[in-house]
Amino acid sequence: MSKQQDKFIIIDGSSLMYRAFFALPLLMTTTGYYTNAITGFANMLGKIIEEYQPKGMVVAFDKSRQTFRTEMFEEYKGTRNKTPDELKSQFPMLREFLAAIGIDFIEVDNYEADDIIGTLATKAAEEKHESLVVTGDKDALQLVSPYVNVMFTKRGINDTVIYDEETFKENYEGLMPKKLIDLKALMGDKSDNIPGIPGVGEKTALKLICQYGDLANLLDHAEEVSGAKLREKLVNNKDIAQLSYKLATICCEAPVEYTPDQYGITPDLTQLEEFCKKYELRTVLNRMKKILDLEAAAESTDDMQGSLGLMMTVPDYVVYDKNNIQELVEAIKTQGNMSIMYKLQGRVPEATLESMVVAAGDKLGVIYEDFDLLTGVLESTDITKYIYDVKGFYHSHLPIAGKIKDVLLMAYLLEPARRGYEDAALFTVAEVEEPNFSEDNSELERSIITVKHLQELGEALEAKLISEEMMSLYQEIELPLAKMLAAMEDNGIYINEAKLDVMNKELSAQISTLEQEIYDLAGEQFNINSPKQLGNILFDKLGLPALKKTKTGYSTNAEVLENLYYAHDIIPKILDYRTLTKLKSTYLDGLKGLIDPKTHRIHTTFNQTVTETGRLSSSDPNLQNIPVRTEEGKKIRCLFEPGEGYDKLLSADYSQIELRVMAHMAQDKHFLDAFNHNQDIHGATAAQVFKVPLEEVTPELRSRAKAVNFGIIYGISGFGLARNLHISPKEASEYIEAYLKECSGVKNFMDTIVKEAKEKGYVTTLLGRRRYLPAIHSKNFNQRQLAERMAMNTPIQGTAADIIKIAMNKVQDKLLEAKLKSRILLQVHDELVLEVVDAELQAVEAILKDSMEHAFKLAVPLTVDINYGDNWAEAK
Repeated sequence: MSKQQDKFIIIDGSSLMYRAFFALPLLMTTTGYYTNAITGFANMLGKIIEEYQPKGMVVAFDKSRQTFRTEMFEEYKGTRNKTPDELKSQFPMLREFLAAIGIDFIEVDNYEADDIIGTLATKAAEEKHESLVVTGDKDALQLVSPYVNVMFTKRGINDTVIYDEETFKENYEGLMPKKLIDLKALMGDKSDNIPGIPGVGEKTALKLICQYGDLANLLDHAEEVSGAKLREKLVNNKDIAQLSYKLATICCEAPVEYTPDQYGITPDLTQLEEFCKKYELRTVLNRMKKILDLEAAAESTDDMQGSLGLMMTVPDYVVYDKNNIQELVEAIKTQGNMSIMYKLQGRVPEATLESMVVAAGDKLGVIYEDFDLLTGVLESTDITKYIYDVKGFYHSHLPIAGKIKDVLLMAYLLEPARRGYEDAALFTVAEVEEPNFSEDNSELERSIITVKHLQELGEALEAKLISEEMMSLYQEIELPLAKMLAAMEDNGIYINEAKLDVMNKELSAQISTLEQEIYDLAGEQFNINSPKQLGNILFDKLGLPALKKTKTGYSTNAEVLENLYYAHDIIPKILDYRTLTKLKSTYLDGLKGLIDPKTHRIHTTFNQTVTETGRLSSSDPNLQNIPVRTEEGKKIRCLFEPGEGYDKLLSADYSQIELRVMAHMAQDKHFLDAFNHNQDIHGATAAQVFKVPLEEVTPELRSRAKAVNFGIIYGISGFGLARNLHISPKEASEYIEAYLKECSGVKNFMDTIVKEAKEKGYVTTLLGRRRYLPAIHSKNFNQRQLAERMAMNTPIQGTAADIIKIAMNKVQDKLLEAKLKSRILLQVHDELVLEVVDAELQAVEAILKDSMEHAFKLAVPLTVDINYGDNWAEAK
């Protein structure tokens, strides 16, 4: 065939949309449109245009399942599954997209897409124009000819193979492509419900057609075929084979026209932008603009350039210093606002400001020194500050006050599932036209480009927050919390390094002893950390039952080993070995390297914009993940002590806050009564579910009730509960069934939450925080079930997270107001850890109790457990 760009590209739209839909995870816009199929289709279309630069392109669709073939055979394609609603909704979007990029799409009554494709390819061949058919349907291979190639998508949308006549012959025993019809007539096609000859597969069909040349000749000589059973099948099913031949033949005489240059690509940039904005397909927009050379077209049209706001280069900026910075200050005062991007260098608490990029009106510049000259406008309550990541800016130790619009925090609240909010992502969330970032832009250049748009971004994000009723969540909870978290990061927490070294040494000795005991039980030395070597020892040498296999051999994960716990003495030791080595590497070795040499404290980072539920997380190190109930975890907490000038560590922990939130939200009579009468909730639940007086509840029954109470919050299954309680799945399911029957308010609440999630596409906390759940409508059972569990859990866990954030802000305000030295160091889910002096202990306890227990009004009381000691373990 000739050079690429002369080809006429014919795309099987229905086939590729199916492929794209199942190749990509279910995606949903913030307004509830599914977009995974259209995204995948657009990516493949862009790749084809980029590679072939065709003069002509067309997309063919099936119009309906009723065609001339169903008139011949009513059951044709009758076994196909119903098109998923999530995919069905994307076909009209595809038509919109194709119209925007100027590619014709064709559908014809009574004909399939294959017939349209065959007709166009045949008519193009008559004009000696070469065609490339793009499809995921092997039926199209019968069209392969000197003028027609087929790009077949083997798997997904990116794994493709090009079929020409030679490729087809290599795969089909030297047969010509047209013979595919004869093969299908014999072997049938399950996907299209073409019957074929019963019991004849591809190998037999190939053998027969190679021997007899075609179906007609084979049927004429059916009685001569060797093999009595095969001969009988052919003789008895001639009519079925002939019908199947007709069904499998692509009609190349459909009522569609083809003339040279009829199907050129004529994109409409404005229409494409509107489409991509509506369906939040910014990446698709940018790629299609580049591939179709629309950026150059936009640049040449002044009006269009104005509407797009494209920036082909980094805007002009000034370097400000003490000689000219007053110009910037005056501009900020005149505008009444300023936009700030910045860069820190060094680790907290020694971090310093390396640079600031500031915009105000037509002033845009970078500052490398004399930052204090901006103190007046930064402190001014009359000046609005648009900033990216105000928490980090507090570490610069420059003052900042007044109206603060943190675009990072606002973007997070709007789309908490994102894994980052830099550059293009920020513009996507705000639905603001993205400037033309280049991969070659430096970090500074990206900041300069972004800061010019920061006010526009802030205003757009604020408008969305108001629309979604989350502005108070931003202003009253997240923004003040950012300042407090920065202070906590600066404070850090003291760790006794000498004790850590001793513990590390002791742990190393324990690990060495365990290693030797494992080797003795195994009868040889091996790498305990190697799953392959461990699997060989356990399952080949020791003969333990292999419960699970992976592609590379035996599985030795925690679940497998837990199930084998009593099968051999080696298993408990391996589990202990893993626990201790993880503690050593993750905590002891990890903590040692993170102790600040000047403060002798560990300064963890509190991540405010990471979790989808609104919970805080911590990193470098993760102090929220230290094991709570193990002896080793307690030993690690012993290392954390009050620092110099302080006497005690104090722990204030909400008591069963998530269950209390559930009681309020579910309005379940049992939970409300138990909490309002200060009963042991797990004992009360056991009494209710197992029908025994409260005083007769055994520790075992209480334990089971506790597992169900907390499990229900996380949507636990019978199987999951069975594993936790070491009982049968049947017994566990009976517990859950009895629980939901007795606690009907909880069941009604869970059912209602899932129903609302399906209707809205999201769930909310009591404070209005949203979590979008696009997989709630997934055809995939596992994905849908996970989304339903998230729907049940998020309002409870998210509300608990919101409440402790409110409490933190209240505590901080009161500590500062009372001018106390004592301070908050850590937040670990439902617990606050403070560093206190003895003289303030009573006052701090009173502040904590009042602030935490009255953070939010529930239908049941919020209660707090307060303890203190010489280290975190004692306080906990």
